[in-house]
Amino acid sequence: MTEGWGDFFIAVAGAAAALAGLIIVAMSVTIKEILASRTLPSRAAATISSMVLILVLAIAGLIPKQTDAALGIEIVVASVIALAPPLLMSQRVLTDTSYHSAVATRLFRVIVGVLPVALALAGGILVIAGSVVGLYLVAAAMALVFVTSMLNAWVLLVEIQR
Repeated sequence: MTEGWGDFFIAVAGAAAALAGLIIVAMSVTIKEILASRTLPSRAAATISSMVLILVLAIAGLIPKQTDAALGIEIVVASVIALAPPLLMSQRVLTDTSYHSAVATRLFRVIVGVLPVALALAGGILVIAGSVVGLYLVAAAMALVFVTSMLNAWVLLVEIQR
């Protein structure tokens, strides 16, 4: 099932590794402000864990001669582990009384944090079931992680200074 996906996984692995490193360095610039917030440390953790997830998934997709079921299991296990930081972030965003934003804004932040990992998890389940659609869901999750991680990096580096 992964035939023809090698170049995609190589590109994602390289981009994810580079971007994860840059995000960590960027966060170190505003670490005092991040740590002073109730919600931003978990947002930072969710951002990094999502980047690490897609790096791990890309590497798993490059393992030669593994079965589709093995790849699907790797995707599911990595996704379940990667769900912890976005779920913690969600709990903090939804329960923080000092967080002065509309409920819709809070829910949007929760969805942005959880959706990419949930897509990867669903994709892994479909890969185990033998459906190529699963790989496309994983690819969508990877693209969404890049977008959401860049948005979160902007908040953690620039918006926090306002």
